[in-house]
Amino acid sequence: MPALPSSLISSLSCAPALTVPETAGGLPAALAALPDPRARRGVRHPLTVVVTAAVCAVVAGYRSYTAIAEWVADVPDSTVLAVGIAPDRRPSEAMIRRLLQALDPDLLSAAIGVWLAGRTPTAGTSANRRAIAVDGKSLRGSRTTDTTARHVLAACDQDTGVVLASTDVNGKTNEITRFEPLLDQIGDLRDTVITVDALHCQRDHVTYLAERGAHWILTVKGNQPNLHKQLAALPWRRVPQATRHDDRGHGRREIRTLKILTVSTGIAFPHAAQALQIRRRRRRLDEPKRFTTETVYAITDLRVHQAKPAQLAAWIRGHWSIENAIHWVRDVTYDEDRSQIRTGTGPQVMATLRNAAIGALRTAGITNIAAANRHHARDSTRPLALLGII
Repeated sequence: MPALPSSLISSLSCAPALTVPETAGGLPAALAALPDPRARRGVRHPLTVVVTAAVCAVVAGYRSYTAIAEWVADVPDSTVLAVGIAPDRRPSEAMIRRLLQALDPDLLSAAIGVWLAGRTPTAGTSANRRAIAVDGKSLRGSRTTDTTARHVLAACDQDTGVVLASTDVNGKTNEITRFEPLLDQIGDLRDTVITVDALHCQRDHVTYLAERGAHWILTVKGNQPNLHKQLAALPWRRVPQATRHDDRGHGRREIRTLKILTVSTGIAFPHAAQALQIRRRRRRLDEPKRFTTETVYAITDLRVHQAKPAQLAAWIRGHWSIENAIHWVRDVTYDEDRSQIRTGTGPQVMATLRNAAIGALRTAGITNIAAANRHHARDSTRPLALLGII
C-alpha cells in the first residue's frame, strides 16, 4: 500500500525544514573513515568528495551513474568547490561508476547510518521507546540471465522512516544469517523495540537481542508450526479486545483488533511474556458486504507493565512503515526496480545512497520526497545545505 500523499506546502514551505540541525555533523565528516577501494596512485578525487556529490545528486532526484555525473558536470563552479571538487577537474561518469560499484555497501551503510542516527531524535523514556522495523527488499532490476536479483536487509526507524542500517544478503545466505550483522551497525539498542516478520522468529535472534538490551515483537507463521499451533490453541474467544481501530482510505475499510494474553507456561519460545492475536477485516467500499478476514499471531518479551495495548498495536502497525516510507518511495519515486545497475556492489551502494537521501530529507522534516527532489534540483546549493556541507 503506497504512502499517503503529503502536501508540498507543509513539506517545503518552512525554512527550518531545509537546514541541518546544529547538533548534527555534515555528511563528509561521517564518510571520512570509509576505506577507499582504489589504489592510492593516481587518485584525483577523494572518496568522501565523490560519495557526497553522489548523495547530493540523489537528493535532487537523479537515479543513475550517468545522471549523477551530469549533475556534477552541470552545477555551478561554486557548488563543486563547496563539495571539494576543482571546477576544471570534475569527475567523469566512468570514474564515478568504477568507484561506486567497488565500495563496500555495508561499511557505507554503517557510516551513513551513524550520521542519520545523530540527526534522528530518540525516545527518552521507557514509556516511549524507539521502535525499529527490520525487513528485506529485492532489487529486481539487478537480476541477470545468470544471477538472481540482489537482496538487501534494512533496519528502519518507525517514527521517522529513516534507514539506520542495511546489509547485503548475497545468494549464498539468507536474511536470517544477516540479522545480527545488520543490527551490529546500530550502536545502542537498549530499550529499543525490534519488530520483524515471521522469517526472523528465531531463538538465536531473541538471545542476541537480550544481550543487546532490546525488546522484540515477532510475527509467528508456518515456519514455526509448533509455536503457531500453540498460539492458535489459546482461549482467544474468552479474551476481550485490547484495542480496535476502524480505518477508511484508499477505497477500502479496515478493522483491526488486538487481543493479548500473558504467557506463563506452555509457549515453547524463550523470553516470551505475552501472546498477541491480530485480526484484520477488510472490504472494498464499493462492496459493503464482502469482508476478508486475516488472523495473525505474534509474541513479545514486553510485559504488561512495560507496554500498553495501544503501544503494542502501534508498533505492529508501524512495522509496515518500512514498506511505505522506504520501499515504496525507492520503487515509485526513484524507479529502483527498473534500475539497470548490476555490476559489482553497485546495486546495493545505489540503494544505500537512496536511503541516505530519503533519510536526510525526512530528518529535515520533509515527507513528500518527490516534491523535495524537484525542490532540491532547482538550486544546487540546497542539497549542500541539507547535507551540512555549507
